Amino acid sequence: MEFTSVHLIGLIVTIVLVIGSGIYSARSMKSAEGYSLAGRSAGVILISGSIAGTVIGGGATVGTAQMAYSLGLSAWWFTLGSGIGFIIMGLFYARPLRNTGLETIPQYLVLNYGRAAGPLASIIASIGILFSAVASCLPGIQIIAAIFGITPWPAAMILITLVAAYVTFGGMKGAGVSGMLKLIIIWVTLFVAGATACLALRELPDFAIVFPPFPWFSLFGNGAGMALGNLFSLIIGIICTQTYIQAVFSAADSRTAMVGAFTAAMVVIPVGLPSVAIGMFMHANHPDVLPILVLPMYLLQYQPAWLGGIGIAGIMLSLIGSIAGLALGIGTMISKDICCDLLKITKNKTVLWINRTTVVIVTFIACLISILNLKSSVLEWNYMSMALRGGGVFLPLTLAIFAPGILTPNWAVASMIVSTLAAIIAQSVLHLAINPLFISIAVSAILVIIGIMWGRRPVQTER
Repeated sequence: MEFTSVHLIGLIVTIVLVIGSGIYSARSMKSAEGYSLAGRSAGVILISGSIAGTVIGGGATVGTAQMAYSLGLSAWWFTLGSGIGFIIMGLFYARPLRNTGLETIPQYLVLNYGRAAGPLASIIASIGILFSAVASCLPGIQIIAAIFGITPWPAAMILITLVAAYVTFGGMKGAGVSGMLKLIIIWVTLFVAGATACLALRELPDFAIVFPPFPWFSLFGNGAGMALGNLFSLIIGIICTQTYIQAVFSAADSRTAMVGAFTAAMVVIPVGLPSVAIGMFMHANHPDVLPILVLPMYLLQYQPAWLGGIGIAGIMLSLIGSIAGLALGIGTMISKDICCDLLKITKNKTVLWINRTTVVIVTFIACLISILNLKSSVLEWNYMSMALRGGGVFLPLTLAIFAPGILTPNWAVASMIVSTLAAIIAQSVLHLAINPLFISIAVSAILVIIGIMWGRRPVQTER
């Protein structure tokens, strides 16, 4: 990829402006709660910026273009499904969760299922969220390495440094402000680039031959079962993800939380479409390119240098913001659910230091996994992440919100443990073709139903 001085200037100026704005906006933040929840005073724009700024990462940009390069429109499912998930979250989950005044999903589970549920939910969610961070580290490392002609490890160190600057100093408020600016850049550059790709596709003389209706213009080009399974994974994963719920907890009130989720959905849903167009254009004109580099290569070769530089910065910021937001979610759970609630570490400065340190450690681990799997698909990591983080927690969490007391603590904890292990074994050991989320949800549902029926048994009294 040709990277000129104009590209470099546009890249550096944009990244410094966005990250600097986030750090400046949160300059007065000193407390652990202010770091993780922005003082519980966030408005609609800050909430939607935090949510959309996190989900629009490697999967929504580079990963969508990578999949569209081979399959076309079915690559849109990631942003489309994410938007549907945020709508459902706003309709049914945002109000009751915000009204609790809590800080993490595990804290909510502890209220309903006892102390054992908290650390367990934190560990399950953290593993799933870590895999989602890998989905943004993969293209981040590849792009930095390709642009600057360096090996993966130095590229990973640059990425870790940028993530640390993005979120370590600013927390939730900094991530929200940076997320809003990043979204503006992504929207403008992607839709301009996508429009030029669409116009160029119209001029192809053999368009109908290169792109037959199936699979290129079908949402089910990868199979109806795969598409619906991925949609289900996204919805459940989003509802059970600490990062998105954390934005809900940071809202000034429950109505603001709900509207913020709806706004995020409206921002996220269209973003995948220009990446789809770019992926298809590159398939027609560059059939031998490395798929993960399709989007950045298009911006550098087919856009004005200044716009290409800003566009590459937008992609990098989308990756950095996604990693940072996900790592912040893990950091909040580790600091609150493990250190505060389990280990009784309550000193404010210590909790804040643990949260910030965890963000950097999580980013390093995600980069390490990425380097060991450089040729893997970005969206596969995202979908697997959603399945793992949601399969074991979704049913117990939903019952705790809408039918509290119906499931006993022992059965809730058993459901979380066994269903998560079932998904991991099915994916990593047995290598089953079935979506691991379906296995996890099925096992969880069986245990939940048994637990509910067991809890309703009449108590026998001695005569």
